[in-house]
Amino acid sequence: MKKDQPVECVGCNTFDVGTVIDNSNCTAVVEKNYATEQEAQRALEQLTQKAKDIASEPCEIDSSISQSENKFTLKASFTFCCQAETLIFELGLR
Repeated sequence: MKKDQPVECVGCNTFDVGTVIDNSNCTAVVEKNYATEQEAQRALEQLTQKAKDIASEPCEIDSSISQSENKFTLKASFTFCCQAETLIFELGLR
C-alpha cells in the first residue's frame, strides 16, 4: 500500500478520517424561513452563539434577512478556521 493511499477496512466500512476532513470546506450555510423578522433575528442570534461556542478562533459570519410574500428568509454562512469545527456546527443543527 502506498503511503498517501487511504486506509480502508472493507469488512467494517471504516476509512481514514483524512480522506473526509481535509479542511477544503470550512463554511456552513444556513437558509431558513420564519413567520416574523423577530423570529429570524432570534434564530440568527442563537446560531451566532452556537458558532462562537464551537470556534477556537473567531468565526466569520455573513448574514441577511429578507422578506418575500408572507415570510422572512434568514441566509447565513459561518466560516470556521477548520473543517472539524464546521462539522460540529452542522451536526448541532440536526
